[in-house]
Amino acid sequence: MIQSVKPSVRLIVALDFAAQSPALALIDQLDPAHCRLKVGKELFTRLGPAFVETLQQRGFEVFLDLKFHDIPNTVAAACEAAADLGVWMVNVHVTGGQRMLEAARERLSRMTQPPLLIGVTVLTSLDAADLTMIGCPGSPPERVLALARLAQSAGLDGIVCSPQEAAAVREALGNDWLLVTPGVRPAGSATGDQKRVMTPVEAIAAGASHLVIGRPITQAARPLDVINQIERELAGLDTI
Repeated sequence: MIQSVKPSVRLIVALDFAAQSPALALIDQLDPAHCRLKVGKELFTRLGPAFVETLQQRGFEVFLDLKFHDIPNTVAAACEAAADLGVWMVNVHVTGGQRMLEAARERLSRMTQPPLLIGVTVLTSLDAADLTMIGCPGSPPERVLALARLAQSAGLDGIVCSPQEAAAVREALGNDWLLVTPGVRPAGSATGDQKRVMTPVEAIAAGASHLVIGRPITQAARPLDVINQIERELAGLDTI
């Protein structure tokens, strides 16, 4: 079941830093009432669980973005370790297969307050040519939808996909499901290494439930101003 103590908070700020000091300097300028935080592989590898606990002590809910992908028992144990940290959300690669997904779901179901469990479908850095090169011919939307169906059948709370696939997934799989979308860039921002992108308003209109945004916020002179501007734009969409 989808849970959230702050259901109206749709922004997740990606803490893509190589060290603790700049990450903490950023979050000193943020407000947990307006965003959650994503901790990925680099920062977690450098700083470990203690950094996640530091963020939580400052009132932020944490999306632990480690994209677990291994044999079922190993992934289930890793998800349990994430739950013991008290994180808000954790993810796995859907391409790990149904048994892996079900093992993760079953292990978390034993917890009193489990984190949300979502599945990574197709990375936003990949396009059709990239998929062909790794032996997965077809368009990203086709691949995403197939993996989304697998994730839903395994009992996950939602998926990670680019905003460009959100509308098709919503139409096929319904509204009571999380769609977490990286590849979101405010109008005028550089796309960086992501190929399938949309603006925040476009992503929410397409069916995204949470937006992962990194550099447009983390590299801004006034990060909270950027968040407030995005919220104002989304509020205008809500009134339509």
